[in-house]
Amino acid sequence: MEIKDIPFQVFDLENMAAEEHPGVTGKAFWKTVSKGNLRIRIVEYTPGYLADHWCEKGHAVFVLEGEFESELRDGRNFTLRTGMCYLVADFTDAHRSFTKDGVKLLIVD
Repeated sequence: MEIKDIPFQVFDLENMAAEEHPGVTGKAFWKTVSKGNLRIRIVEYTPGYLADHWCEKGHAVFVLEGEFESELRDGRNFTLRTGMCYLVADFTDAHRSFTKDGVKLLIVD
């Protein structure tokens, strides 16, 4: 990731209005700041959320609260809990998220 042409800025993601994105089951709520080629989000998945697509985008994902599973299209599964993170590059490992009890994430892509 190369971040360029973005001057120093401060944002209050917690107090932004959230966008609702339905999953196969459950919902995702995104609070997003986009600047240049960079997107920073606080994402909350409701209990029982399953993503409605296989994501090919690269991310840095940090678990703020809760637990979720990141399933890769090749069948691998990873459980991430509060304080854990994962990194994936664009177009390398298609992935989707599931959470039994809900989760709150910080995602940078």
